[in-house]
Amino acid sequence: MTHRTIHLFRKGLRLHDNPSLVGALESSAVVYPVYVLDRAFLEGSMRIGALRWRFILQSLQDLQSGLAALGSRLYVLQGRHEDVLRQLVRQWDITQLTFDVEVEPFYTQLDDSMRALGQELGVLVRSCVAHTLYDVRRIIKANGGEPPLTYKKFLHVLSILGEPDQPAREITTEDFHNCKTPMEDEVKEQYLVPSLEDLGIEVDLEVLWPGGESEGLKRLEKHIQSQGWVGNSKPCTIPNSLLPYTTGLSPYFTLGCLSVRSFYYRLSNIYVQSKNHSLPPVSLQGQVLWREFFYTVASTTPNFTKMTGNPICLQINWYENQATLDKWRMAQTGFPWIDAIMTQLRQEGWIHHLARHAVACFLTRGDLWISWEEGMKVFEEFLLDADYSVNAGNWMWLSASAFFHQYTRIFCPVRFGRRTDPDGQYLRKYLPVLKNFPSKYIYEPWTAPLEVQVEAGCIIGKDYPLPMVNHLEVSQKNIAFMRQLHSAQESTAKLTRDVADDPVEIGTKREHRDQTLSEDSSEKSARTNKRFSPDGDRKALSYSWSSDTIRLPELSEEVK
Repeated sequence: MTHRTIHLFRKGLRLHDNPSLVGALESSAVVYPVYVLDRAFLEGSMRIGALRWRFILQSLQDLQSGLAALGSRLYVLQGRHEDVLRQLVRQWDITQLTFDVEVEPFYTQLDDSMRALGQELGVLVRSCVAHTLYDVRRIIKANGGEPPLTYKKFLHVLSILGEPDQPAREITTEDFHNCKTPMEDEVKEQYLVPSLEDLGIEVDLEVLWPGGESEGLKRLEKHIQSQGWVGNSKPCTIPNSLLPYTTGLSPYFTLGCLSVRSFYYRLSNIYVQSKNHSLPPVSLQGQVLWREFFYTVASTTPNFTKMTGNPICLQINWYENQATLDKWRMAQTGFPWIDAIMTQLRQEGWIHHLARHAVACFLTRGDLWISWEEGMKVFEEFLLDADYSVNAGNWMWLSASAFFHQYTRIFCPVRFGRRTDPDGQYLRKYLPVLKNFPSKYIYEPWTAPLEVQVEAGCIIGKDYPLPMVNHLEVSQKNIAFMRQLHSAQESTAKLTRDVADDPVEIGTKREHRDQTLSEDSSEKSARTNKRFSPDGDRKALSYSWSSDTIRLPELSEEVK
């Protein structure tokens, strides 16, 4: 143990399953845990809204507390990574730098600059995979040097590779007793976590998702212990639950406050003890695999977050209309269910995965014909769990630009919400202007007689907007557009389409059966027992933006 090491925290803001930090502790006499708050890097890579900044700072505070409990501390510095680290290497006589591997292009570029800096300064640079289940480079190598572009092919590659590595060992006070962190009194106040005020950020919204490893672990334990649902097929969730019925863990996975690998193996242990658990991808574990799929594809696909220059994405002449986009973004579409979802997104930084699907479909191929890139940017800004790979992958999916090809299946912006919440309690919470409307009219308030609107205290077209489109007309027109596009760009579409029975069709039938919303209740019940089998009746469902996803959205060929 001869090194003087900086362990650089980036997304893995946790102490459990932190192999890079374990390696630093086992090879060093001194370790400095460091976080560089590089705003130019972070905000240049993805949009970050006030709620996510608050979540990040809370997570850093929690990490500081966790390190203090082990006899260490966190050094937080602001500035460019290269400038800060260059200064610290010289100031602290550093001989080793450790950090977690990330797969996004902006992180791989940063990694390259860190390694170049290490070579320049004579510092050993070491990194470990911790944010994903696998080293995605292994998956790509096992697939012949190219990323598997369909989920079925991806599962086949995983069946060859076998299970992911086990989580790293627990870090204890003994580790920091043997490998000290300098704690000089004169510098204790110098490297503190800044406040929102220090960063010039204002947010006065309620904290519904406190950041940090401690909160993430507490939520994980709560849900694993509650009702025993983890080891069984999960109950149906509904998109407009006032309190989410899902795990609520996605923001913690995105920032690395929770280890996806620890979660995966925790579920594995539960599944072993259960005879009636769901199989991938319907199970929670399967949703983690969908996350891995998008990470793998995104890691080597040029321009993954863009349409132009993206080889797997259909090239679509979307409308460019800022006023239309702003109405969707600011919850002024005139469709209460869509507007309630967008209001919750801005206020809370979270919406149910089916709600995400609904507003994405509405913005793109369903109604407004606005580019998925624009919706992706809005989700980046507001979602606490916004993720480069998963966010872009799902926007391509829901816009039928890649991965999903049943473009005739769309969300009705009225009927789905009404089915799951006929009294409109969700709408009344997030659109109080409509709270006095009778349930009969609340999803379509423009159909209410004028006397009803007056009695409700809300005149449609004055106090709340009229619908910005005729859903029936525009959705039929957009389906025709998509049919032409898919036919003209068949060679691109087939890149991400499994040569098998349509998985969405099968998943939709099961969803309709479970919710007793479909007349077709016939379905095979045979299952495969192979975790990574690409076959069997549990076909591929889209991994939604969050790790909470269990069910495929209700999709319908009927438009209204």
